[in-house]
Amino acid sequence: MNDQQDHNGADNSAAKDCPEQDQQSVKPRSRGIYLLPNLFTTGALFCGFYAVVAGMNGQFDSAAIAIFVAMVLDGLDGRVARMTNTQSAFGAEYDSLSDMVSFGVAPALVTFSWALSDAGKFGWFCAFIYVAGAALRLARFNTQIGSVDKRYFVGLPSPAAAAAVAGLVWASVEFDIDVSSFVYVIAVYVALVGVLMVSNVLYHSFKDIDAKGKIPFMILLAIVLVIGVISISPPIFLWLLILGYTLSGPVLWLLRKRKIVSG
Repeated sequence: MNDQQDHNGADNSAAKDCPEQDQQSVKPRSRGIYLLPNLFTTGALFCGFYAVVAGMNGQFDSAAIAIFVAMVLDGLDGRVARMTNTQSAFGAEYDSLSDMVSFGVAPALVTFSWALSDAGKFGWFCAFIYVAGAALRLARFNTQIGSVDKRYFVGLPSPAAAAAVAGLVWASVEFDIDVSSFVYVIAVYVALVGVLMVSNVLYHSFKDIDAKGKIPFMILLAIVLVIGVISISPPIFLWLLILGYTLSGPVLWLLRKRKIVSG
């Protein structure tokens, strides 16, 4: 009988100790955030905000350049996070919000202040289509992470879409082109870019390229030549480069459809 009481007492004392051990084993959740990748994200967000302010003040070339800078910073924050092993859910959400400002709202407002306001309601409607397309594109991208082929983007990426719009503004301002006769064409162009973001057209992501691996000498030479050509006139050649990427999706889609029909 005494042995049974001793055994029960030992069990009770062990049970009392378990909650304390569980509390000690559970580590408090860290409330801090990683500084380095979020600095790049904040820089991209600032560039988007600056683009909006510059566009409102009529400084359209500065606004377009700020969007391109945001594009570069947006490409760096994720890579820095992976290189330093500082990925986080906070960083992913912060990056999406920054992208919405820099690549959704900013290009639409800059273009509207530059030319689309002359098209009246049709102009702001087309600008809204672009903004809505960017928002839907980002939401769909976040839900498709890990479920699609990483070699391709489904729909035009929002940074490329922003560059396609900002590049047109930059090139037109740089060469002092009067766009008053083309405001409706520009409005349709902006709306189509917005539609491409939410389309099912595939775009190469270039994520399958191994930056640490060896490449043929001719590819390196081609990269040098491209950089040299862009340096001749950054506004026009950057826009043409992005425009070529924007058109590559529909062109490849048509070629696949034609191949399926003929096959």
